[in-house]
Amino acid sequence: MSHQNKVFVLDTSVILYDHNALDSFEEHDVAIPLTVLEELDRFKKGSSVLNRNAREFIRRLDEFAGDNLLREWIPLNGASRGSVKVIVPQKDDETARRLFGADNDHRILDAALGLKSQVGERRVVLVSKDINLRLKARALELPAEDYKHIKIEDLENLYRGRSEVALADPDAMGRLHSEGFLPWEEVSEEQPQANHFYILSCQQSSALARYNARRGGLERIVKEPAYGVTPRNAEQTFALHALRSEDIPLVTLTGPAGTGKTLIALAGALEQSRSFRQIFLARPIVPLSNKDLGYLPGDVQSKITPYMQPLWDNLRFIKNQFDAASRAFKRLDEMIEKEKIEVIPLAYIRGRSFSRCLFIVDEAQNLTPHEIKTIITRAGEGTKIVLTGDIFQIDTPYLDTRSNGLSYLIDRLKGNPLYAHVNLEKGERSDLANLASELL
Repeated sequence: MSHQNKVFVLDTSVILYDHNALDSFEEHDVAIPLTVLEELDRFKKGSSVLNRNAREFIRRLDEFAGDNLLREWIPLNGASRGSVKVIVPQKDDETARRLFGADNDHRILDAALGLKSQVGERRVVLVSKDINLRLKARALELPAEDYKHIKIEDLENLYRGRSEVALADPDAMGRLHSEGFLPWEEVSEEQPQANHFYILSCQQSSALARYNARRGGLERIVKEPAYGVTPRNAEQTFALHALRSEDIPLVTLTGPAGTGKTLIALAGALEQSRSFRQIFLARPIVPLSNKDLGYLPGDVQSKITPYMQPLWDNLRFIKNQFDAASRAFKRLDEMIEKEKIEVIPLAYIRGRSFSRCLFIVDEAQNLTPHEIKTIITRAGEGTKIVLTGDIFQIDTPYLDTRSNGLSYLIDRLKGNPLYAHVNLEKGERSDLANLASELL
């Protein structure tokens, strides 16, 4: 145990978020309160990512810790790494429990406070994704911080997927309109991101375009409807173009409620349904009291139906764009009946491989980076994955705008030729919805 390094005390929330958290503190030491292991024991059964993270972390400790983890500091693997130890609060370490009550969070606080009194000059820091626990720690003069290993620092400059550019040469705009393509050197000397979208203007003319990295220039985009749904603004047009593009197997759509993310994703999927064997629709399910779907009554379909209702609402809206006697109307019913369109719970995709499928995941901001990775690694040959969500509307504890999987994916994959992102900004649900969004 080094005397000049810090000691980080990990809360349960950190381990449930990232089971590899022990590898994130470089040369510093890591302390695990015994109460955290007790909480992980309750999480180890189940099929969710939280359950898997709990199991993986417990296995990791068991591999190298042996029987000495409660008595001494065990070096972590690697020459420049610190050590790990399980700590327990002593009889005199009851400050947090006397002030706040005798629950597990406060036992963790007392264990950290007791460690702080034992290590002298060394800095002890509580690491937790629970904001309230961090506030209580600071009230007790215990330094506390969020887990930042998988976290976006510059959220304000998170990639948005599109830009506005004024062309100086009217002839260049004319060639883009007539030929559908414009070499990038006629636009700018700066290297653009692959699959970046542009709103171009020149005098009285304008155009929409995408930068094709393979061709080295801008491809003109024409506003076209998809399965009865017509894009209402440039961002929706960009989104439909990305959904239709065979060379872009991964698409993310972000934006506040009412901007048409889910509707556009579904319309784009239906428009090209003949190109895929199956269309899968999914939304993350936030279990009640950390219980799996299996605790709910009924079969799998009845368990997930309440969570998936927004997807069915959007499908119904698309179907109602057509006359009941039309082929498009009947075909949608046929696809649902024959399970060409299928709603599946995300918790049950582990181990599966999806080939020639189009996979739409709605509300993806409620997924961790590990869950996002699990979904994308299920993609087989010919599969396209579409993730939609609002990174400012997080419904899952311990995730925020900087640490959720959707933000992490956008930040890490921007500029990759296999990926396109569009941030939808303008609400298109109704004038009343827009009024409430702006003024209330």
